[in-house]
Amino acid sequence: MARRGESETLSTEVRERLRHDILAGQWVPGEKLQLVALSSHYGTSSTVVREALTRLTGERLVELKPNRGFFVPRLSLEELRDFNELRCLSEEFGIKLAIARGDLQWESEVFAAHHTLERTPRHAEDASLNPGWVTAHAAFHAKLLSSCGLPVLIDLAATLSDETSLYRRWAAPTTPQLERDIEQEHRDILQAVIDRDADRAGALLRQHYTLTMELILESGLLPEAVSS
Repeated sequence: MARRGESETLSTEVRERLRHDILAGQWVPGEKLQLVALSSHYGTSSTVVREALTRLTGERLVELKPNRGFFVPRLSLEELRDFNELRCLSEEFGIKLAIARGDLQWESEVFAAHHTLERTPRHAEDASLNPGWVTAHAAFHAKLLSSCGLPVLIDLAATLSDETSLYRRWAAPTTPQLERDIEQEHRDILQAVIDRDADRAGALLRQHYTLTMELILESGLLPEAVSS
């Protein structure tokens, strides 16, 4: 049993490293994920890598093509509006439950997650997104919903968050994106949550996500994301 537990821990660790690297743009959309190369890169067996990739297919960060293998999903701007609307609807409901059910400990954890996000630079020197910021951003939004009491909603929110992060990573950088005061958007969301204003928190989340979608649609995707 101990050996099985160790195997599951290793698989989870490799899955999280794969998720991080996919969201950071280690491989372009549409690129094949080679088992042998990944096993060498992560210093583990192909069995562990395959299990991690299989689990990521359920989270839509990896695509399994029969008889061809695993691939980073291609991106479709046509789908982005639908993803965004589903995310807005689910999180508007989720944040209302979280505010109603969350206690002081939850508030403290939301503050802590926001503090980490606030102190993490959003962009690298080349204007690309800082992977550390992407992680902190996802953690903040996940913490907002963490007290809602609906694991299925939390899982859906995490999947849609990763989807959006992948689009955001491969969106062509523009001046409006670089000048956006996303830090103030997060402060406003935090304040609404602390004020226990569920309607305002839901509305701010919708505005926050929709602006991200609109900027991505306006800027389009980098050539690597559409030509692979």
